[in-house]
Amino acid sequence: MLAACSPATGPNASSNVLRIGVDLPLTGPEGRAATSALNGVTYYVRTHPSIAGFAVSLAVKDDAGGGPADPSRGVANVQALLADSKVVAMIGPLDGAVARQEIPTANAAGLAMLSPATSNRCLTRDDYMPALLNPERTPISCKSVGLPAASELRPAHTNNFFRLAATDELQGAAAADYAFDTLRILKAAVISDEELYGQGLAGAFAARFTSRGGTVTGRLDADPGATAAVGSFLGRMKGAGAQAVYYGGVAEGCTIRAQMASIFPPGTATPFLGADGIAQDPDCVRAAGQNAAGVLATVPLADAASRAEAADTIRDFKSVFSRASEFGPLTMPAYDATAVLYAAIGRAINTAGGGLPSRAAVIAELGHTSGFDGTTGTLGFDAAGDATSRVISIFEAPGPDPRGAWKLAGTVDYSARLPY
Repeated sequence: MLAACSPATGPNASSNVLRIGVDLPLTGPEGRAATSALNGVTYYVRTHPSIAGFAVSLAVKDDAGGGPADPSRGVANVQALLADSKVVAMIGPLDGAVARQEIPTANAAGLAMLSPATSNRCLTRDDYMPALLNPERTPISCKSVGLPAASELRPAHTNNFFRLAATDELQGAAAADYAFDTLRILKAAVISDEELYGQGLAGAFAARFTSRGGTVTGRLDADPGATAAVGSFLGRMKGAGAQAVYYGGVAEGCTIRAQMASIFPPGTATPFLGADGIAQDPDCVRAAGQNAAGVLATVPLADAASRAEAADTIRDFKSVFSRASEFGPLTMPAYDATAVLYAAIGRAINTAGGGLPSRAAVIAELGHTSGFDGTTGTLGFDAAGDATSRVISIFEAPGPDPRGAWKLAGTVDYSARLPY
């Protein structure tokens, strides 16, 4: 255990304690983002040290071990949490690959999992892409793209996994809606990076953009490092009248943006859109170089920092965690995840007549979450465990300085109606 907080004291300490597990990639390349998320959890527990008479402590685990998030470490962490009878639920993980391995273990034992950020659709659905977000207009199953269906991850045949992030296909759709409605783009080129994540985003963008009345001038699925192939494609797209480029992939692919400078009007005159694989990432800005202006990227979460309702909480958080690095894009979603879990645990304690709640009761109460006022909006879950608040934030790169802050450029809200 890396950390604990709010230990119980007094003669009944051992019986009046419950624990919440936390599994995050606290070291390695995601360490800074994960630590800022842990800060959100820790701050909530510090300011709310008990639930209905039970002191709350955290059992914190690292699923990275100094490298990338490791599914096998994640499973070992879940098994350790399950061995502690005081652990009633867990927060995490952040990574889809880790969640895919953890869910069956936690599900079989009846432990609730609440992720503040994981967005892979196949964690909660059996279809990887709905028909209306596939350019071929047919649904794509998780199995057909090499992923287990959500139902296969749940040996107990009940759901135990919940998340606050929207799912990835909505990022591609939201970028298309933003391009069409706000940027007034009518023609766009689409590139993906030969990886499933990027291909799915690109397909959803293309399907939604054309359904809105836009034209996809061409699609390329290639290694972003293949500069000759990418450059040739960009030249053809310029000739076809493309006004923007959508890129499905991760930050290293922002080199495509740098290549665009010699072919398209630079900067904001030719937007370059992507998703959370590039959003708020200084590596993307470095790769884009002097053409970083005009890079826009979606994030499948509402931006608490832009909400007046969250201002006091963020101010109070920063009075405790005063270093700039301690607050990040995942801090308030993690804070909200903790608040939602507290509420569910509190209801489960009441159901238990004031006793330590069963893990099954916490799962049931999480499933009943609806209309919860959080710093990121009004929160709840559908029957699959997906967030009912489906706000996609669009951020704009600061220009060529990797140290600059990305600014919120807009939002697309699918809470009332999905784009499929």
